[in-house]
Amino acid sequence: MNAIAHNEFAPPPVGGFGRSLSFALFMHLLLLVAIAFSVQWKTEPNNLSASAELWSAVPVEAAPAANEPEPPPPEPVKAVEQKPEPPPPPPAAPKINAAAEREAADIALKKELEKKKLEEKKEAELEKKKKLEKDKLEKEKLDKEKAKEKEKEREKEKAKELEKKKKEEALKKAEAAAKAKEEAKKAAAEEKRTEALRNENLKRMQGMAGASGDEKAKGAALKSSGPSASYAGRIRARIKPNITFTEDVAGNPKAEVEVRTSTDGTILSRKLLSSSGNKAWDEAVLKAIDKTATLPRDEDGRVPPVLEISFRPKD
Repeated sequence: MNAIAHNEFAPPPVGGFGRSLSFALFMHLLLLVAIAFSVQWKTEPNNLSASAELWSAVPVEAAPAANEPEPPPPEPVKAVEQKPEPPPPPPAAPKINAAAEREAADIALKKELEKKKLEEKKEAELEKKKKLEKDKLEKEKLDKEKAKEKEKEREKEKAKELEKKKKEEALKKAEAAAKAKEEAKKAAAEEKRTEALRNENLKRMQGMAGASGDEKAKGAALKSSGPSASYAGRIRARIKPNITFTEDVAGNPKAEVEVRTSTDGTILSRKLLSSSGNKAWDEAVLKAIDKTATLPRDEDGRVPPVLEISFRPKD
């Protein structure tokens, strides 16, 4: 980034740099050779020669002339110093147009900025695309999880509905079976009752000649079908010893029971007609009837087919 930032403001490279460099090196080499020769010439010894004519063996000094000024001493001969030639000026660098340079720099900077913007735009688009893809994947994952949860809920609802239907069907079957059993029981009891009445009618028709009623009797049976006055007490006396009941009961509630028997006194069925209000007493009475199994005959030697008997715990 530092190199890019530095090059953004640098002028564009100028052509012919290699030739210019070679020419400059060559000129500097010539300058060095010229300087070397000038230094060598300057260091040579400067030998001056002079000649004189001798007129006498002993030098005699002459008298001074009157009013004649002394001649000035001769000036010494000065050696002419040779100055070294100045080195040639270096080759002038090619002139560069400042406006063109600025324009080129602006163009280069603009290109760099455009390139940088384009790269940043591409990077931003790539990041945006990655983010969109990531969001899409997250959404798909979330949708799949929601779909799985919904599917589980539907499966649970289906299981509940199926279990509910099974229970309802089982309850309906149980109710239908109980109803069928009750109806079968009622049908069997009705069949027995009808059979007993048929037998009674047949016997009555067969023994009509020996009827025992008085002159004012209006019945059509050979004998009166109702029990004697003491028969109900005899029945209670037969059943009561078989009652097992030890609870204390408020008052003296009455339980009325219907008992159906065969001609020999065998108890065929019993049914609670009116509850005493105490379930334990009702159950004790019904169990006692089942335990008794057979009822005694009436004074006329018969056992009524249907009897209604009442029981009280304190009687």
